Amino acid sequence: MLRVKRVLLIFVGIIALGYVGLMGLMFSVQRSMLFPAPRSPSQEAPPPGPGFRRLSPPGGPVVDVLHLAAEPGHPTIVFFHGNGEQISYLAELGSDLHSRGLGFLAVEYPGYGTNPGTPSEQGLYQAAEVAIAELRAQGVTRESTVLGSVSLGGGVAVEMAKRGHGARMVLLAPFTSVADMGNLVVPFLPTRLLVRDPFDNASKAPGIDIPVLIFHGDQDEVIPVRMGQKMGQLFPHGRAEVVPGAHHNDLWGWKYPAIIERVAAFAASGQAAPLSQGGP
Repeated sequence: MLRVKRVLLIFVGIIALGYVGLMGLMFSVQRSMLFPAPRSPSQEAPPPGPGFRRLSPPGGPVVDVLHLAAEPGHPTIVFFHGNGEQISYLAELGSDLHSRGLGFLAVEYPGYGTNPGTPSEQGLYQAAEVAIAELRAQGVTRESTVLGSVSLGGGVAVEMAKRGHGARMVLLAPFTSVADMGNLVVPFLPTRLLVRDPFDNASKAPGIDIPVLIFHGDQDEVIPVRMGQKMGQLFPHGRAEVVPGAHHNDLWGWKYPAIIERVAAFAASGQAAPLSQGGP
């Protein structure tokens, strides 16, 4: 009987050590999973082309941006991309919105594209602050600023809205928090204790008192559509539109061109016809 107890204790100990080891592994690799930063071949300068430039404020981080100035009287969309993208991927989106008179400012993250640094939640916020400060220096006011994002970028947009940097916000495929996303992947681990970059959008949303428009595909295989719907309920002035048949990475582009029109209308006036009226 004593031998059986010893064997059981050893077995439990092995399981406990394995569990602790798994927690340690997840803690150490989580940033490489959350920020799979695509890099450009050259890190010395921002991508070539109209609108790409590097901001180097005194005492602040270097931040690459894609900036297409708005026509007089039109707002500027400050856009934060997903975790597997970089600003060079957004040239077509910026051009589409710019052709409608809107300004477009895409902000690069630390360690992405040609931007130096290492990505983290606070690092992304610092880059966003640098870009928005430059926009303010050019005379673009808060009332003329619309925050926009897709996926992970929603965490940056929500924080900037919390800090009072925008008059409206558009979120594509947002999540409630990184901890909630972690629970989907490893439900047996205490993700809220392990997460280093929580991006807790759900807790911030009730205190953000600006119009918010959300689009989320009902076939999203990365971030469940229910998260986008929940975020629409949490914002005091939020509305979530479910896009039938859309996946995580095809909300922008040729498949759903009417979303661009809705975003442009919302950016200009705070109003956009519901997705159910006419379809995408």
